[in-house]
Amino acid sequence: MENDAPTASKASKSEQTRSLILETAMRLFQERGYDKTTMRAIAAEAGVSVGNAYYYFASKEHLIQGFYDRVTQEHIAATRAAMHGRTDFPERLQAALTAWLDVAEPYHGFAVQFFRNAADPDSPLSPFSAESYPARQTVVDLYREVLAGSTMKLDTEMAEILPELLWLHQMGIVLFWVYDRTPNSTKTRDFVRRTTPMVARVMNLSRYKLIRPLVRDADKLVRDFIVPEAVEPAGHKASQSQR
Repeated sequence: MENDAPTASKASKSEQTRSLILETAMRLFQERGYDKTTMRAIAAEAGVSVGNAYYYFASKEHLIQGFYDRVTQEHIAATRAAMHGRTDFPERLQAALTAWLDVAEPYHGFAVQFFRNAADPDSPLSPFSAESYPARQTVVDLYREVLAGSTMKLDTEMAEILPELLWLHQMGIVLFWVYDRTPNSTKTRDFVRRTTPMVARVMNLSRYKLIRPLVRDADKLVRDFIVPEAVEPAGHKASQSQR
């Protein structure tokens, strides 16, 4: 056990350095803009060598991926706290979307610059890219949790399809938020409040056989035109072929 102590200490120091570089980058992105911030400037401001900065993050794009991961984990924690004791699906969904806005608000200042880079379909910053798949799937799993903990009754097929469609709904909220210039994103928050009951009604209707084919078609459109096939979850194609 004593031999494990130096290893744990080294890992802790490594994580602290990584966090320092990431936090410094986020601050400089806010102050100078994403395009005008270089890895050399980030390293100098963080007090580490340029080589050390590249050791933890191979590029600025990888820094943004680190930002994705951090915001995702904060979003999950905030959502779970806000959903605690709630079983009504619309309340849980609104809690999840509002939690994202709360977590992301400090970074609103450079959101437009960031989105300009993320909007490039060839960029690893794109939320639809293979590089973003882990963070994306984590949020899809969060919406699976939002549904599973509610009183809404869904069969196995709909429980598998709907979380990804809810993630896509969040992406629409994010796009609206990027261009929202109201204080504390008041307009986006009102948009969430007003659209949540509508989304909940659609989710509820998906239980009925008449609506189910439309949900399947929506899911297929997402997978054919939005989610890259290269990062489809294992076994999904098989489940699709059985429908």
